[in-house]
Amino acid sequence: MSTTDASAGPPPGTLAPSSGVPASPSRERSRGFFSRLLPKGLYTRSLLIIIVPIVILQSVIAFVFMERHWDRVTTRLSSATVRSIAAIIEVLETYDQDPGYRTVTRLADEQLNLSIAVLPPGPLPSPKPKQFFSLLDQALSRELSDRIGRPFWIDTIGRSKFVEIQIKLDEANLRILARRSQTYASNTHIFLAWMIGTSVVLIGVAILFLRNQIRPIERLADAAEGFGKGRNVPDFEPRGAREVRRASQAFIEMRRRIERQIEQRTTMLAGVSHDLRTILTRFRLQLALLGDTPATGDLKQDVTEMEEMLEAYVAFAKGDGDESTQDTDIQDVLKDLAHGAELTGATVDVRFTGDPVLPVRPNAIKRCLINLIVNACRYGDLVIITATHEKGWLTVNVDDDGPGIPPEKREIVFRAFVRLDQARNQDDAGTGLGLAIARDIARTHGGDVELSDAPLGGLRASLRIPG
Repeated sequence: MSTTDASAGPPPGTLAPSSGVPASPSRERSRGFFSRLLPKGLYTRSLLIIIVPIVILQSVIAFVFMERHWDRVTTRLSSATVRSIAAIIEVLETYDQDPGYRTVTRLADEQLNLSIAVLPPGPLPSPKPKQFFSLLDQALSRELSDRIGRPFWIDTIGRSKFVEIQIKLDEANLRILARRSQTYASNTHIFLAWMIGTSVVLIGVAILFLRNQIRPIERLADAAEGFGKGRNVPDFEPRGAREVRRASQAFIEMRRRIERQIEQRTTMLAGVSHDLRTILTRFRLQLALLGDTPATGDLKQDVTEMEEMLEAYVAFAKGDGDESTQDTDIQDVLKDLAHGAELTGATVDVRFTGDPVLPVRPNAIKRCLINLIVNACRYGDLVIITATHEKGWLTVNVDDDGPGIPPEKREIVFRAFVRLDQARNQDDAGTGLGLAIARDIARTHGGDVELSDAPLGGLRASLRIPG
């Protein structure tokens, strides 16, 4: 009879507990730190993807070259030079020399390509400060210590083409001048120059190539952003790589479908509006033929309200999708609307900061501002309009000293046909579309309308659109 081990896992049909280990706070902090350091643009990130591997590869190649080739060649050259010096010392100490050491000096110069001089005995010069990294000093000093084993002094510092070596002998000091090319690999700078030059050329080609590949993506993003703000993009054409062309073509087809849908909806609404206005006109004509009576007066008022409601419904459903964008002086629009709003008895003050001209749909933005200002004047005695155009954004704050709207109901009033008790979003026809139309217009411009508490104690309606 078999038994089941409890540690083997959960029974069939049940979910196993997650085995993932939650990330530690330090790991999350380091991840956030590196994400902040990384660039946000696709062009810069693409360059990093190309440049970083090139830099790493060149660094590895340079290290291997310095470690293997340069170190090995320099060691062999230094060893050969030291063996020649050891042979000269052996000759000086083994055989009798002529006056002035002319023979050994001539042999060293002609056969070994070394310039030597036998100096009177004395202390060696004081050692000079060494460079932080000197492969020549290390290799030459190591060979002199191993092969000769006598006190020595070398000078490899400076731009001289020669290396000076002094060795203390039993009865004299030997000075040797050797060419630098005899003691270490002197063609290293050529390799490094070719390597760096090639890297610069490759990076330059990558920058030009990537720039040409990124530009179509930027144009697609600009076209989509402009279309989202209601601006025409007539000169946009698919360009770039195959995938970018597919995305651009998809955007063009999407734009055509949306424009066709808007056109069909506008045509349908125009027909419905025309038919309903015809019926209402007949109502007015029949009421006029009946004469002025209390009953006909009420009916005329109902017909007037029906016409106003019809206009509001059509304006909300139609929008201003067929209106083109043009440069508009928002300051003049606000002053005109404020002057008209003062006829309701409220006090309206307009303050504007920045460039007043920006590209918008003039009729649509005027309708949006009318809804916000009239709504404020209906429920407040003092209305202050503060507009600011800076950093590519237009912000219009409409403040009043009215009763305001509770925070929990401020999003509800933006819904179409929604009316609150003592509602502030009721337009003249009582359809509850004023704030809904205002937000819809703001969002077609790439912005939004929000409600908050006003410094005057009432409600603040804030319109914010890019410009």
